[in-house]
Amino acid sequence: MNDEKKIITKNRKARHDYYILESLEAGIVLVGSEVKSLREGRANLKDAYAVIREGEVFLIGMHIGPYSHTGYAQHEPYRDRKLLLNRQEIKRLSRKVTIKGNTLVPLSVYLKGGLAKVELAVAKGKRTFDKKDAIAERDHKRAMAKELQRRKIL
Repeated sequence: MNDEKKIITKNRKARHDYYILESLEAGIVLVGSEVKSLREGRANLKDAYAVIREGEVFLIGMHIGPYSHTGYAQHEPYRDRKLLLNRQEIKRLSRKVTIKGNTLVPLSVYLKGGLAKVELAVAKGKRTFDKKDAIAERDHKRAMAKELQRRKIL
């Protein structure tokens, strides 16, 4: 089986808005037109999150656009999608999410060996000043790298 990952979409805001504590891979239960739509790259994780309901994990708010060649029977773009994890992983995630401030956030959706997968993370929300500190630190590193590059040229 081919283990090459073809990334469909990433949740770019997740790493900005959250501290990523742990991540894992989960399968997604999809209908046929959703898989075809993913292969076309019609997915968005902008406001998506995951919840644990009755011992199962569901992905909420993920948008998968309609497949371009579908006739009358199209899928619901924003429906809740079940994630495939084993019982021990769900229990471990459940314990971590019960801690105040922790949540389940999808980081990316990709195809691996012909199957749709989602990278799910246990994350803790950042506060506004934490985000500003991260931006300032990134700008400082960029300025240092630029200065080092300039001095190598001279």
